[in-house]
Amino acid sequence: MAWGLGISPLRAETVDLELVFAADGSGSIDDEELRLQRDGYAAALSDPKVLGAIASGVHGRIAVAYIEWGGPASQHTIVDWTVVANADDAAAFGRALRSAPRAAWGYNSISEAIAYSADLIHGNDIDSDRKVIDVSGDGPQIGGRPLDLVRDSVVAGGVTINALVVANRGGHSGPMGEPLDEHYRNDVIGGLGAFVVVADDERGFTRTLLGKMIREIVDRSPTGAPGRRFAERTDR
Repeated sequence: MAWGLGISPLRAETVDLELVFAADGSGSIDDEELRLQRDGYAAALSDPKVLGAIASGVHGRIAVAYIEWGGPASQHTIVDWTVVANADDAAAFGRALRSAPRAAWGYNSISEAIAYSADLIHGNDIDSDRKVIDVSGDGPQIGGRPLDLVRDSVVAGGVTINALVVANRGGHSGPMGEPLDEHYRNDVIGGLGAFVVVADDERGFTRTLLGKMIREIVDRSPTGAPGRRFAERTDR
């Protein structure tokens, strides 16, 4: 079942992976942090190790989209679906990402970010065996539809949800006072092979993001249901 708003596909393409980067653009992220976050994603996608991982796939290409999210009514496609097969494709994605205006506002509806991302996947005209939502955030679920219901529905639709917890911004905890990575592990991620990584400083964010992206690209296992698996924690 798809949630949220659909989009019109740009073209039909068969790829190894459909990957949505769902990045926190909420009120806890200032303009400089937003810039650093976007730079990190753009740089990681263009890294030779990532491009090598992409080339190693059966089709030698993946499709990526980048959204930023805030409150329950604030989810925004910053860069629409882009098929990446080489350095030029990755560089074009990075230019679009760095130049796009800020759009998100409000606070931390992770559930609506996941719903919106899933609908991007289900609404495109791209074919793949692997579908992944990559949520990054520095705070807990606050508003929107119940997180567990949205997560479980998205996983049942064949999508795996991974997460990157940005632990250096504000020292936030989960809704019950638990460590933020525990909240993401228990309440956010889902699907076969789902995992959480943690970045605890600016350098750690870039390095952790790179490793996470490579792991998602080289994985050849099915995504989505059945079941959920416990996450691994990577501090750097």
